Amino acid sequence: MNIKSLLLGSAAALAAVSGAQAADAIIAAEPEPMEYVRVCDAFGTGYFYIPGTETCLKIGGYVRFQIDFAEDLFNGDDWDAWTRGRVAFTSKSDTELGELTGFIAIHGDISDRTDSSTTDFYFDEVYLQLGGFKAGTYLNWWDANDLPGELDDLGSNRLTSIAYIYTGSAFTAGIQIDELTGEELAGFDADGDVVTFAGQEFGLEAVIQASLGPASVEVLGSYDFGNEDGAVRVLGSAEVGAGTFYLAGIYSSGYNVYYSSAEWTLAAAYAFNATEKLQIIPEFQYYWDSEFDADGDFGGDDFWTAGATVNYQITDGLTSKVAVGYSDADEDWAGIVRLQRDF
Repeated sequence: MNIKSLLLGSAAALAAVSGAQAADAIIAAEPEPMEYVRVCDAFGTGYFYIPGTETCLKIGGYVRFQIDFAEDLFNGDDWDAWTRGRVAFTSKSDTELGELTGFIAIHGDISDRTDSSTTDFYFDEVYLQLGGFKAGTYLNWWDANDLPGELDDLGSNRLTSIAYIYTGSAFTAGIQIDELTGEELAGFDADGDVVTFAGQEFGLEAVIQASLGPASVEVLGSYDFGNEDGAVRVLGSAEVGAGTFYLAGIYSSGYNVYYSSAEWTLAAAYAFNATEKLQIIPEFQYYWDSEFDADGDFGGDDFWTAGATVNYQITDGLTSKVAVGYSDADEDWAGIVRLQRDF
């Protein structure tokens, strides 16, 4: 065998081995592309797309520390400190029938008067909304809209309801049916005191809201078919100087779930923006015929309340609130001190 033949044989052997190795080589699969969370700006700030869907989700809430004080707050004690955690989830998407919304807000309250096993933990609001149609358990118009301070008494309800709301550029109108059960329905004893009873009825609400440049006005009417009485409220606001002036009036025909503090009441407040971080809100409210007789009709004494709320933004996401008020009815001072971290 000559040298030429040896070299050709060796080259052929090497080529065969290399081909075999190439055939057996393991090729790593390329990783699937990672789907990052995308920002959704179609419904405002804070929303992001749920991966794999066209639904936008927003998570928010707050942590609150508060001290309540009054002359006789709890069995002779004059103050109580408590905390609350709130988490809210809002989902939104566009559909062929309009904007679809789902909302869940969860509250948890605790103080030294309770232990962890009796913490007041509950769904504060749960509802769905498609276009103008809304259904669920949520703050009704009596609670959602009032004066900006902490001392007024203009109604407060969370009811299970069905509503239709028309929203225009400067005009909003809505009608709502509320389920009224259990403690919302009431009777009266011989002394005119409210006595609750079991039962099931419904209530009806209607609202008209309008914005007129720097001013706005709302007319709200409701009727409680269980107690066969209702209430009407007018609330307006206007920008005045370095703040906003608010005025509200209510008439109630008798005991009803919507408003029963008095037959007539008038409330006023002025939200004065002293600085970019400091707001001072003096308030005053007067009540006519604030008690019930044995038939459930209004009568009794008139009285007034007055006070002020001070809001201060400590830093981004952290605010403080101090509210102090005086009631002529029981000649008592009461108020709150609050720290709140919003997110």
